[in-house]
Amino acid sequence: MRPKPANLLILIAAAIALVLVIINWSMLGAPVEVSFGFTHVSVPLGLVLLGFALLLIALFFGLLLRVQFRLLATHRRHAAELRTQRELVDNAEASRFSELRQYLQQELAELKEAQRLSEQRLREELLTSSNSLSASVGEIDERLERHFPVSPDKQP
Repeated sequence: MRPKPANLLILIAAAIALVLVIINWSMLGAPVEVSFGFTHVSVPLGLVLLGFALLLIALFFGLLLRVQFRLLATHRRHAAELRTQRELVDNAEASRFSELRQYLQQELAELKEAQRLSEQRLREELLTSSNSLSASVGEIDERLERHFPVSPDKQP
């Protein structure tokens, strides 16, 4: 995995600072009169600077941990909300599918009923047409027999 540029920059700065401390250790180790406001103490300047640097590092590390834990808690809360929303969406989708199925079943039943009624009307009209046609054929047959009588020996 490649290191991030910011991490690489921090690592280079820390290496440079370490080299400067090693080169100037005799200066940093020399005792100096330091005033804390209420008292004067003779301590090595490097030790004071190192103490402050470690204190700052500890504070920044604590702040970093706090931010990371807040982000983790926020992430977990968002994940739980997302899971809840996903369940609601799944339930709504299932409900829509069941409503669609019911609607389609109702429409299919109505179409079947309309088809059955249409077939029944068609049969009735076919029967009426057949009866009308039979009556017309019978009427034409009677007219033909009146105009052209058939002798009894030629009748079937």
